[in-house]
Amino acid sequence: MKTLYLNKLSIVQFKNYQKASLEFSPKINCFVGDNGVGKTNLLDAIHYLSLTKSFFNNIDQQNILHGKDFFVIQGEFVKKGHSEKVFCSVRQNKKKIFKRNNKDYERFADHIGLFPVVMISPADSNLILEGSEQRRRFMDTVISLYDKQYLHTLIQYNRALLQRNKLLKQFEFKRENFCDEIELWDTQLVVPGNGIYQKRKEFIEKIIPVFQQYYNTISEEKEKVGLEYHSQLHEDDFESLLINNRDKDRVMQFTTAGIHKDDLVMTLNDHPLKKTGSQGQQKTFLVALKFAKFGFIRDLTGIKPILLLDDIFDKFDARRVSQIIRLVAQNEFGQIFITETQLEHLENILQELDTDYKIFKINEEIKTIIPGGKE
Repeated sequence: MKTLYLNKLSIVQFKNYQKASLEFSPKINCFVGDNGVGKTNLLDAIHYLSLTKSFFNNIDQQNILHGKDFFVIQGEFVKKGHSEKVFCSVRQNKKKIFKRNNKDYERFADHIGLFPVVMISPADSNLILEGSEQRRRFMDTVISLYDKQYLHTLIQYNRALLQRNKLLKQFEFKRENFCDEIELWDTQLVVPGNGIYQKRKEFIEKIIPVFQQYYNTISEEKEKVGLEYHSQLHEDDFESLLINNRDKDRVMQFTTAGIHKDDLVMTLNDHPLKKTGSQGQQKTFLVALKFAKFGFIRDLTGIKPILLLDDIFDKFDARRVSQIIRLVAQNEFGQIFITETQLEHLENILQELDTDYKIFKINEEIKTIIPGGKE
């Protein structure tokens, strides 16, 4: 298994930070402080270095410190024993700069998967509470981390879908060559669409047992949890779906059938999780799902992703908090970053574990207060 951890982080004018530099433990790192002091922003800086963008706000310029005109994030990773430096700079009204070992990327997509991270955040509740787009994005994000071609296929599909929908909106004014043009865009959709469908189907089939195992470990309950991949392509081939729905598409002025309508249905005891699960059950479900994402990437790539745990212990009792920390401290996990408001309980659990850890107290400035664990 290849070693990966973030050794150093430096940020300038990012979100609420004027300037900060930190050096981390290769195992567990905890950011402790009151709500609103910027603990989550440190996790988001790490997310930037891994995935070239924020977990919370995709508009780069809005992540610049208020009143300033740029931000810089720099990190030093250690991967397979070698130092790797990553640089990100965003300036108002300028193109984002992203570099690895002082070399610019022509395509940011080429960086995805090199330094994988898995973020677990209260924002993950959107996976349960919001529409199917969030759940498709979850599937696509995981697959893209281990399959480079998948992201390019997805981009190809979305471009063709955009053009087909544009043509459908113009039907009333452009009927003359409509049939020829719609067939062209159908062809452009079918090949990448079929590829995406197969990859998603394989992914869900493989992740289900991993997810169920993590859920049972965390919850210690007998609840039955499930994931069901729903797609129109289960019932018919994509080309036939497009042809059969063409009249409907003309009326609706958008493409009504395809993998862009897929969904991932989450169940608890064979009922929709959204309707039947308590807050604790829903949160356990999401944590287990993200741990399964971690395990899936680790097993396919041979790299342990960096795990970012943002305020995940809210709504959990002390027993479940202890269970999660003990789980991630095991060797199957790599470097961990945790945000928390309460120091005492967290420190008590960490002191019982045979592992390295470092705690940072976040207030008006960042202070390293407790290095700990085995020598």
